[in-house]
Amino acid sequence: MKHTTVTFTVKDVLQTEVAPALGCTEPVAIALAAAAAASLVSKEEIEHIEIWVDPNVYKNGIAVAIPGARGHHGLDLAGAIGALGGDPERRLEVLGPVTDEVVDKATELVKAKKVKINLLDSQKELFIKVSIKSKDNTSECIITDLHDNIVSLRLNRKEISNNPLLNREHSTPDSLDVRAVETWLKGLPLESLLQLLDDLDSEDMDFLEQGVRYNLRLSEHGLKYGSGLGIGKTLERLVRQKLIKKDMMISARTLTSAASDARMAGVKLPAMSSAGSGNQGLTATLPIWAVKDYVECDQKTIFESIGLSHIITAYVKAHTGRLSAVCGCSIAAGAGATAGITYLLGGDLHHITGAIPNLTVDLAGVICDGAKAGCSLKLATAAGTAVQSALFALHGVYVQPTDGIIGTSPERTVQNVGELSTQGMVETDRTILKIMLEKQFSHVL
Repeated sequence: MKHTTVTFTVKDVLQTEVAPALGCTEPVAIALAAAAAASLVSKEEIEHIEIWVDPNVYKNGIAVAIPGARGHHGLDLAGAIGALGGDPERRLEVLGPVTDEVVDKATELVKAKKVKINLLDSQKELFIKVSIKSKDNTSECIITDLHDNIVSLRLNRKEISNNPLLNREHSTPDSLDVRAVETWLKGLPLESLLQLLDDLDSEDMDFLEQGVRYNLRLSEHGLKYGSGLGIGKTLERLVRQKLIKKDMMISARTLTSAASDARMAGVKLPAMSSAGSGNQGLTATLPIWAVKDYVECDQKTIFESIGLSHIITAYVKAHTGRLSAVCGCSIAAGAGATAGITYLLGGDLHHITGAIPNLTVDLAGVICDGAKAGCSLKLATAAGTAVQSALFALHGVYVQPTDGIIGTSPERTVQNVGELSTQGMVETDRTILKIMLEKQFSHVL
């Protein structure tokens, strides 16, 4: 494989791919763009908001609850809340300071039909544009490629070039180009990805531990209150009733789905995201945390396993793209989790090489039909399959390259998944969105 001339470190990967996110990243990205645009018109009363989004942002954000919005959803409402009360300096935690009063005002703005959503059918990459009109001014913000990558700010059609909100990749001398990091990752063999763990330092370990704490708080909330569909709490109840037995797989499924239950219900707690998605962050970390209770292992190995999971998740997403018709929690974070679990259970490169295709052949067909309460079921499946794939690999069970899209190496397998996602499922993605739009339209009628 060819390597790029630029090289990065594991710290660079964690810095660019792992970050706190409050709420589903698609409506939150819209809220961020709206908050950034609103900051340019200061305290002026907002008369109208217009939002343009690509099909995948639309698909992923239309049905998921907005954090702090009392269970309400909608891209228009997310934009209105962000504009009226969001803090753009907090990036993907933009909705942190939002109050009930802000939500009420935003709801009134939407009801008054002062917020308009436009779907850009032909736009392929992540794209969000928000225009805000006040009495005397018009402002605009554009986000592309990454959920918090603000590339353009305009006030009264004049480009602003010195705003600190602009383009996080180049906002400071120490900032990294996420695309460059992902291009570098794509060129590495699995062995080199595993070797990145050798460079984890105490700062990295503390950061990984912080991510687990974030995600555990969501899980604890879901288990306590039965948020969303209550998948995690139901699994826990089934164990108590002795209808199912608590083992590695059920523990992983319970912990992970409970966190998704809370997050998809709009609970105002941040997740530590992975490769641009909070649910991917939950899948990349919590199954490993659940499995640790069943084996003898030290803290260093636990957080190395979680670090490996984030690395593999980013590696797969670099091939599939940030948003696609393939469920990233299943195929990307699931691959990360199974690699991390295999490592935690004492597996080596050989076993990890087998675990990733094991998971891929099982979950490659899981589609992404937008973020919503039902994602908890997919996260439960991904978590359980990640454990199963690792255990099978450790016991010598490996799917063969003759099976479907499985390649002659894990790298080739991931490349095949990327090709399936970016080329083969384009029409699938359009059909998914068409079904969702028809459903929404009939609901309105």
